[in-house]
Amino acid sequence: MKALIVIDFTNDFVDGSLPVGEPAIAIQHRIAELTATCSDRGDYVVMAVDLHEENDPYHPETKLFPPHNIRGTSGRELYGALQEVYDQRQSSIYWMDKTRYSAFSGTDLHHKLRERGITEVHLVGVCTDICVLHTAVDAYNLGYAITVYEDAVASFNSDGHAWALGHFESSLGATVVRSGDNR
Repeated sequence: MKALIVIDFTNDFVDGSLPVGEPAIAIQHRIAELTATCSDRGDYVVMAVDLHEENDPYHPETKLFPPHNIRGTSGRELYGALQEVYDQRQSSIYWMDKTRYSAFSGTDLHHKLRERGITEVHLVGVCTDICVLHTAVDAYNLGYAITVYEDAVASFNSDGHAWALGHFESSLGATVVRSGDNR
């Protein structure tokens, strides 16, 4: 069994306070399509969404990045077409707040996957070389098979994006699905 994990595809990360910009805008319909398809066929779909508190001096990202994905703000809402898919299917999609790069760190994700017998995770979202990468590393360490959709991940760092795609395959044994591949 497999799960689709949609990572941080929010207004703030696409065109808001910490924007990936055009590379993220370009993948929104692919992410929405994958989310709808997986939800409709009964795969476990997880929205792993970054959550920060306003003016939190203790969170390590406070020193690294401008404020983003603040609780209760529109920046934390899903971006564009993905929000529409979520609104139509939210009863079959698990919304999960996360406060670290990895969707596994400090969350119940591993428990939710194991209780459903899920052994394979499919990853989409932003940023390829930060939150998607850290989620993939934790998935690898927990024994999951990993698939990353090259046409459904993006980063504001094009070199980091390219490096991470190679790292998924060469160091984590992940399958990187190229445009046109159907899974």
